[in-house]
Amino acid sequence: MLLAGLELKILENGPSSRRYLRVHGNEETAREALEAHMETHPGSAFITTSKTRMVEIAGGQIDPNRMFSRVGAAKSFKAQNPSWSEADLTRALDWLDAERPKLLEALLPLKGGVMIAVHNNGSGYSVETEAPISQAVSLPRRDQPHEFFLATDHADYKLIAAGPYNVVLQNDAAGEDDGSLSRLYAKLGIRYVNLEVAHGKLDVQKQMLEWLVTTLP
Repeated sequence: MLLAGLELKILENGPSSRRYLRVHGNEETAREALEAHMETHPGSAFITTSKTRMVEIAGGQIDPNRMFSRVGAAKSFKAQNPSWSEADLTRALDWLDAERPKLLEALLPLKGGVMIAVHNNGSGYSVETEAPISQAVSLPRRDQPHEFFLATDHADYKLIAAGPYNVVLQNDAAGEDDGSLSRLYAKLGIRYVNLEVAHGKLDVQKQMLEWLVTTLP
């Protein structure tokens, strides 16, 4: 399925209020974990078919997790397409503004449901990156900073924080708009949980995903 220029494979496994997303094409561990998860769990999963982190949309490269607002998309388009004129940028942003609602409608969890996004990270990013800009933090495994959850709903955060994993709460949409889905859902009051695990730790990501879905309502 092509939505807002983003090619997505959709996996369905029975009715559920849960949605899953793997948006970065270079995060193979996340893809493997999610595909395995969907074999035995209900819900709808959206998986980017791209093999690269950046995707081509409206004639330019963009980070697909920076396209959920005009401000965030503009920053990513500018960074990835330095030769663009202001007219090029405006054209791409106008096109994305017209197409984005179709993507958001497809990704939206059913009422009361939750979006679970799976990501992989490397040496330059960890829970320590997110902690200073979060509204609450629980770090029982501070020695494993690359394995953590990010929640936009306070009730979800409390449930996760009672468990054995690192988690941060970001339910305040104030500050810089980076165009991410988590920031948009925080602003709209939609439940969203991001699962971050280092590249290559497939068993860990599977375990954390299984723990999460059995913990959240």
